[in-house]
Amino acid sequence: MNGVMGETSGRPCWGIDLGGTKIEGVIVDPTSPEEPLHRLRISTEQEGGYEHLLERISVLIGMLEESSGSGRPAVIGIGTPGITDPATGLLKNSNTLCLNGKPLSRDLSLRLGCRITMVNDANCCALAEATLGAAKGHRTVFGIILGTGVGGGIVVDGKILTGRHGICGEWGHNPLCGEDTPCYCGHLGCLETVCSGPALERHYRELSGHDARLPEIARLSESGDPDATATMERLRGKFAEALAAVMNILDPDAVVIGGGVGNLDLLYSQEIREAIRRHLFNDRFDTPLLRPRLGDSAGVFGAALLTMTDG
Repeated sequence: MNGVMGETSGRPCWGIDLGGTKIEGVIVDPTSPEEPLHRLRISTEQEGGYEHLLERISVLIGMLEESSGSGRPAVIGIGTPGITDPATGLLKNSNTLCLNGKPLSRDLSLRLGCRITMVNDANCCALAEATLGAAKGHRTVFGIILGTGVGGGIVVDGKILTGRHGICGEWGHNPLCGEDTPCYCGHLGCLETVCSGPALERHYRELSGHDARLPEIARLSESGDPDATATMERLRGKFAEALAAVMNILDPDAVVIGGGVGNLDLLYSQEIREAIRRHLFNDRFDTPLLRPRLGDSAGVFGAALLTMTDG
C-alpha cells in the first residue's frame, strides 16, 4: 500500500465501521490486512442518542481488547456516515442524524484515550477495494456505495481524496435532471432519492400499488412485469446519467459498485455501458465496472487501513 506507515508500522491496526444498525470492529496485521486477527459486531442503538452511541463504540473497543488480550493502540481508524468538516471539526451530512453537528472525532479521542483518524464510510470502502479488493492495481479508483443511501469515495495512489470541504466523492447528493424529490440533506432531486434501494422500491410501489424488495423487482422485470421493467429502466437511465458526470470529470481507471443495489446484474451489463457512453465526452467507454471483492468487510478493513497511512 502506498503511503507512510507511521507509528502503526509492524503493530496490529484497529478499525471501526460505524453503521446505522451495527458497529463493527477489526484488528488486522499490517502485513496481511485482508485476514482479520479479531472481528466483532454489536448493535449501534442510535435511537439512544449521541452519548449512548459513544458508549457503544467504547464497549466495542473494550471487547476487542478482551478478545485480543492486548492494550488499546495509539491510533484507531473509524469510518462514519457523514463527514467531518475540516473547518469546524464537526460531523455533517450524516443520515445517522444524532451525529450531525457533533465533534465526534474529538469526543471519541477523549473517551478512548487515543488518537482517532476518521473518514466517511464510503471512503473506507473505496480505500479497501482499491488496496485489497477488486480494484487492486488501479491507480485512480471511484468506489460507489449504492444501497439504502448513495455515496462514493475517490482513491488515488492508495490515498483517499477528501477535498477542501471534506465532501470529495459525495456524488449521491448531485441533482439529477427533472427530479424534485426532497432529500434528507435539504436539497431536491439528489441521486440518493432516485437510485437508492428504498427510492427504487418506492417508485415500483407508486407504479404498481404493491410493495416489493429490490431483488424481487429485478426478478419481476425479467419475467416481463411492466412496472418492474419501468423501475429497472429508471435505474439504468439515471445511474448512467450520474456516473457519466463523474467519468467526464475524474475519468478513473476503475469503478467499484458496492451496496445492495450494486448486486444487480443490470449495473454491469453492456446496455448500461452503452447508456453511460451516450453521456460521455468521448466516443467509447472502456472503464471497468467492478463488483466488490470484500463485500460487507470493505468498510471496516478500510478503517483499519487508515491507520497504516496515518503518520
